[in-house]
Amino acid sequence: MTLRPLPDRVAALAALNDPARRAVFDLVARAATSVSRDAAADALGVSRRVAAFHLDRLAEQGLLVVEYRRPPGRGGPGAGRPAKLYRRAEDEVAVSVPERHYDLVGGLLAAAVQESINTGAAVREVLHRTAYDTGKTVGAAAGTLLAALEDAGYEPRQDHDGAVVLGNCPFHRLARQYTALVCGVNLHLLRGVTDGAEDASCLAELDPGPGRCCVRLLPVPGA
Repeated sequence: MTLRPLPDRVAALAALNDPARRAVFDLVARAATSVSRDAAADALGVSRRVAAFHLDRLAEQGLLVVEYRRPPGRGGPGAGRPAKLYRRAEDEVAVSVPERHYDLVGGLLAAAVQESINTGAAVREVLHRTAYDTGKTVGAAAGTLLAALEDAGYEPRQDHDGAVVLGNCPFHRLARQYTALVCGVNLHLLRGVTDGAEDASCLAELDPGPGRCCVRLLPVPGA
């Protein structure tokens, strides 16, 4: 569930809104090898300075990766400085409004099925344990329960009865198709988040309702 902050992801995608920069990105993305500034300039019919500007801007946003390498056959003293080359970054940049994390559910399902195949354990049991362990890691990394929920896109808010209502389900489309499966995963994930954040003030329970996540964080009496 670890992602770049939303403003950074939006900025990265916004960098592609410029037609010239998008052309540079497409050129690098489709190239079989890393692309130099000169090669980009020649291919697109722009100056080397313009090509370098767009290439470096895309690298700053994490869409391209920079490497330095001398051309084949050139090495040793007098070979000159290595050329600055660019290739597409392997990590994807995704933005959804509201926030969605279907990749998380996919990863948990794949891990559970793999372990079930390897050990013979029941898939549901492994899936719930894996979701809990993942949530615990997320909660510990965030430091506080509220920070973990905000970072994960749950849009937490306080309800009139003191419960924490989650205004957004990061797995909305899958939860509508496979309600029992996905909501069960979500429940154990959030129980792990609360334990990882060491927050004993509330307990995650299934309590579906319109316009919100299927889980509510209910206050623990006397906590």
